[in-house]
Amino acid sequence: MSKSDSPATVSSNDIFIKGARVHNLKNIDVSIPRNKLVVVTGVSGSGKSSLTIDTLFAEGQRRYAESLSAYARQFLMRMNKPDVDFIKGLCPAIAIEQKVITRTPRSTVGSMTEIYDYLRLLFARAGKTISPVSGREVKKDDVSDVVRAIRERRKGDKILVMVPFRQHQNRSVEEELVILLQKGFSRLYDGSVLSIDDILQESANGKPWVPKPKKKVYLLVDRLVAKDFEEDDLHRIADSVGTAFYEGEGEMVLLVNETELLQFSNRFELDGIAFEEPVPNLFSFNNPFGACPTCEGFSQVLGIDEDLVIPDRRLSVYEGAVAPWKGEKLGWWKEQFIKAAKATGFPIHKPIAALTKEQYRQLWKGSSPALGIDDFFKEVEQNLYKVQYRVLLSRYRGRTMCPDCNGYRLRKEALYVKVAGKHIGELCEMPVKDLQDWFQNLSLSDYDRQVAKRILLEIETRIGTLMDVGLSYLTLSRLANSLSGGESQRIQLTRSLGSNLTNSLYILDEPSIGLHARDTERLIRVLKSLRDLGNTVVVVEHDELMMRQADHIIDMGPLASHLGGEVVAAGDYKTITADKDSLTGKYLTGKLTIDPPKKTRKWRRSVTVKGAAQNNLRNIDVEFPLGVFCVVSGVSGSGKTTLVKQILYPALQKLKGEAADKVGHHLSIDGDIDFITQIELVDQNPIGKSSRSNPVTYIKAYDEIRDVFASQPLSKMRGFMPKHFSFNVDGGRCDTCKGEGEQVVEMQFLADVHLTCEVCGGKRFKEEVLEVTYKEKNIYDVLEMSVDEALEFFAGEKDVVNKIKALSDVGLGYVKLGQSSDTLSGGEAQRVKLASFLGKGRSQGHILFIFDEPTTGLHFHDITKLLASFNALVEQGHTILVIEHNTDVIRSADWVIDLGPEAGDAGGQLVYAGEPSGLPAVPQSITGKHLRS
Repeated sequence: MSKSDSPATVSSNDIFIKGARVHNLKNIDVSIPRNKLVVVTGVSGSGKSSLTIDTLFAEGQRRYAESLSAYARQFLMRMNKPDVDFIKGLCPAIAIEQKVITRTPRSTVGSMTEIYDYLRLLFARAGKTISPVSGREVKKDDVSDVVRAIRERRKGDKILVMVPFRQHQNRSVEEELVILLQKGFSRLYDGSVLSIDDILQESANGKPWVPKPKKKVYLLVDRLVAKDFEEDDLHRIADSVGTAFYEGEGEMVLLVNETELLQFSNRFELDGIAFEEPVPNLFSFNNPFGACPTCEGFSQVLGIDEDLVIPDRRLSVYEGAVAPWKGEKLGWWKEQFIKAAKATGFPIHKPIAALTKEQYRQLWKGSSPALGIDDFFKEVEQNLYKVQYRVLLSRYRGRTMCPDCNGYRLRKEALYVKVAGKHIGELCEMPVKDLQDWFQNLSLSDYDRQVAKRILLEIETRIGTLMDVGLSYLTLSRLANSLSGGESQRIQLTRSLGSNLTNSLYILDEPSIGLHARDTERLIRVLKSLRDLGNTVVVVEHDELMMRQADHIIDMGPLASHLGGEVVAAGDYKTITADKDSLTGKYLTGKLTIDPPKKTRKWRRSVTVKGAAQNNLRNIDVEFPLGVFCVVSGVSGSGKTTLVKQILYPALQKLKGEAADKVGHHLSIDGDIDFITQIELVDQNPIGKSSRSNPVTYIKAYDEIRDVFASQPLSKMRGFMPKHFSFNVDGGRCDTCKGEGEQVVEMQFLADVHLTCEVCGGKRFKEEVLEVTYKEKNIYDVLEMSVDEALEFFAGEKDVVNKIKALSDVGLGYVKLGQSSDTLSGGEAQRVKLASFLGKGRSQGHILFIFDEPTTGLHFHDITKLLASFNALVEQGHTILVIEHNTDVIRSADWVIDLGPEAGDAGGQLVYAGEPSGLPAVPQSITGKHLRS
C-alpha cells in the first residue's frame, strides 16, 4: 500500500482498488481521486498498464457487460475478471489506447471523428443542388410554395389555378374530356374560359372541338381573387393546388390577371436532367446508394499507374522518361510526340518533375496533333487479343485514382449538391484548420441556418477539438490506417469529447506520443475540459509537462518487472518531487538528468534528397549524414514522416533493387548510396501475431537456451535434441495444448474460458522434458524469468548472455523471456527489433536504421538506455536516423534536421540542419524554442 493510501486517508468519493495482483502488481492498494486529472507514471514495466488498463478498465468493462443480456454479451469484446480483491467507487470506463484501431481502407479521419456523418446531414438538409449544365439551382416546388405565392399577390388580383391539358395515347379528345368531367372538372382555358359540357355538346352535334392555333390549352382547376385569406380559404386553396399537381403529373401554373404566368413543378428536374434529392445516404461512400459505382467508394481503381509509366521523373520526354515508349515499334509514339512538340509548345527537354500541371496533363491527354500517353494505352486495350499487348498492359497496371469521382468516393449526383459553393468532397480535402475558417465564415440564408443550427454546432465543436489536440494539418479524407498510433488515439479522444459524457472514467495510454512539446500544452487543455465536464481522467504518461499540470500523480516502481509493481509515491507534483524514493521525482528535480554527449561526431559521407515535394514539403533539398546519430524534428504535421518514410526510405529501397512502397514526389537522391548496404525501418508494428511468438524467439536467443538444455546429461541419456525444448514443434511440447499452456473453451454467450491445460498444468512441455534441469531450473522456469533474472542465471553461458543482454540494453530487462508478443506495446515491440540488431554483434556492411518515435512508452530512466543502444550501433559503423520530439533525444544527437516552422501548409520547409547546440538560436524554430526553455 502506498504511504498516502492508508484506509484512513481514502476519501469515500475516491475510486479505491484493494489487493491488485495483475501481472507484476504486488497486492497493492491504490486510491484514485474522482473528477481529477490523474497521471500514472514510472519506469517501463513497473506496472502502469497493469494497474490502469488490465485492472481498472478491465473491471469497468466486465461490470458493464454483466449488466447486459446474454444475447448482447456475445457481441462484446471479452474481458477476463482481473486478479483484484475489490474496486470501490468505479464508474463507467472508456480506454483510449495508442493503437491504430482500424485497418479498413473505408475508414477515414472524417468517419472516425463523426464529423463526416454531420457533414452528410448538413448537405442533405441545407445543400443546394446545382445543375452542371446551366449552373442554376435545381428546385422542387411543393403545395406550400404555391400557397405562399398566392398569398403574396395584391388584393383583388384574379388568379387561375391550372394544369396543361394532356391528351393521353389511344384516347380521343372527346374521351379525355369525358374522363375529366367524371373527375369533377368543368372548364378549360385557352385565352378564354371554355365549358367542357359545351364542347362535348357541340362535338355530339357534329362540330368536333379543335384547339386554337398557337394557343396552349390548360385544364382549369380553381379560380381565386387575392385577399386576406382565412383559415378555411387556405385549406381549400391547398386542396386545389394538390389536385393540380396530381393532374399535371408534377406540373401546374398560376395565371394572374390573364397576363402573368407562374410555373411550378414538384419534380426535381432542370435542364432536362432528373436529379437525386439530397438525403444523408446520398453522401455516404459506405452505402451502395451514395458510393461511386466505378470504385465502389474506395477512391481507387485498378488502372494505369503513373509511377510505373514514368518511373524516373528526373528524365525528360526526350531522354525516355515514358517507360513504354521504347523499342523499335513503340518508340514511334515518342517520335511523333517530339515532332509535334513545336506546334504544341511542349518542353521535351524539361525533366518530368519540373513540368507545370498543364504540361503534365498535356503529356497524358495529348493535344492536337500530338498523341499522349492515354491515347497510347487506348490503342493497347484495342489490341488485347494479342498476348504481347496483354503482357505490356499488365506491366503498367496499379492502383490509381478513380477517373469518375476523382478520388472523392461519391457518385456524381452527390457532388452536384453544394453548400456555399463547395461540395462535400472539397470540404474533406481541406486541412482541418482551413475547414475551421470555412465554417466560421459560412454564410447561409436565415432558413438554412435555422435548419442547420444544431448540425453546425456539433461540427464546429469536433473541429475545435481536433485543433486543440494538435491535428490541424489532417484532412477528413485521410485514411485511418495511415495514421500513427498517437494520431489515432487523439482522434478517438475527439470522438469521446464530442459525446459530452459525464461521471465517466477515461483511461488514456500516452496520448502525447507523436506530439511536439508545443502541442502537448493544447492536449492538456483538452484533458482538463474532459475533467471539468465531471469525469475522472487517468493518463499513463512520462511527459514532464503533463505531470506538472496533473491534480494527482501515482508513481509506480521502484524498477521494472519483479522489481516493480508497487506504488512508490502518490500525491501532487510537490509530493512526488519531495519523495526520496521516487525515480521520477529525481528526474523532475534535476538530481538525475540525461546528459548530452560532450562532443558530437563528425561525418564525411551523406545522402541528399533533392526537390522533395510530397504532401506539404516545399520542394526542399535535405542532406542526411551517414555514420552518425541523426534526428529529424519539427512540430506534428511539419513533414517529417513524409520526408523520411515516404521519400527517403522507399527511394533508397528501390535504388537497392528491393521491393518498396510508392515513392513520394522528389527530383533525385544523390550521394554515397553505395556505402549503405542495408536499410532497416524499425517501426512499432507487432513483432508476431502468434500467441507462441515471444521476445526470446524473435532475437534468436531461444536457440542458445535450447542448446544448453539439450547438452545436459539427462537429455543425452534420453536422446533429447534442442527441438524437444521447443513449444513450436511436436516432440517435447505437450500434445494436448500444443505448447500453449492453456486450452480455450468457446462459450456461446460468455467470454471464452481460458483453462490451464490439465495434462501439463500450464507448463507447455511433457513431464519427461521438464525433468531436465539446468542449475535446478527446468525449461518452463527459465521462460518465466525476466530478462534481468535470466542474465544472472545464465552468467556462465556466454552465447546466451550475449543474445539476451541486448534486450536489457534497450530497457526491456523487465520482460519475461516467454512473454507472448501480442501483449507487448508498440514501443516495446520496436525495442525488441532494436535488440535483435544489437544482438547480432558487428554485422557486415553499413546499415541505415530508421526509427519512428522510439521513445514511445519510455520513462526518463529508460531513455538513457535507449541512447546507449543507439550509440552502440553507431560505434559499430552504422547510421541511426530518428523521427523524434523528445528534447533529451534531440540534445543527444550528432546532427539535427528541423522541419517546419508550423504544420500543414505552414510547414514543409527546412528550418535548420546542423549540430543540436545551434538549434536554440534559430528564431523561427519551435523545437529550438523548447530546447531553450
